[in-house]
Parts: sequence; C-alpha cells; structure tokens
Amino acid sequence: MIMSSGLIVYLVSRLLVGATAAFLAIILWSRTRDVAWMFIVIGSIASYADILFDLLVRFGLLDEAAFSPLGIPLGRIVFSNLPYIFLSAAFLVMIFRKRIR
Repeated sequence: MIMSSGLIVYLVSRLLVGATAAFLAIILWSRTRDVAWMFIVIGSIASYADILFDLLVRFGLLDEAAFSPLGIPLGRIVFSNLPYIFLSAAFLVMIFRKRIR
C-alpha cells in the first residue's frame, strides 16, 4: 500500500499532537483529584487510543474484522465515541456541581 505524502503528514501530525495531549493529560492526572478533570484526562487518553487504533488498522497491524461481530465495526464505534462519553461525563459532573451549590 502506497500512501501519499499528504496522508503521511496527516497521520504523523495526529500521532504527535495526540501523544502530546495524552502525555500532558497523564501529568495532570497525577496532580488532580477532581472528578470532572479526571474524566477529561481519561477522555484525552481515550482519544489517543482512537488514533492508535486507526493507525494500526491502516498499517495492517490490526485486523478490524476481528472487532466486527456481524459486520458491525465495534472497535471503530467504541474507540471513536469513548472520548466523547468521558467528556460528556465531565460536563455533567460540572453541571451538577454548579447546580447543587
């Protein structure tokens, strides 16, 4: 499989920016005990896992069909939605925290 230079730049930039965000999130994780921030950190790490999953599938190192029962791309669905689930949980925690006070 031959990739264009534009696609390579796109993939490398996603990998580097995602790795930076995940690294900073892990540093923040060790310094905070706030539930909302913990969900944001986990969402950031889950976003990086989505990037890694996509790259492994694109390079043929991971068979996406193994995560596709009945033809449903379960791996792609889970990894692409998981960051937003954690971010939504963080937003809900902040909404309820402000409402209770």
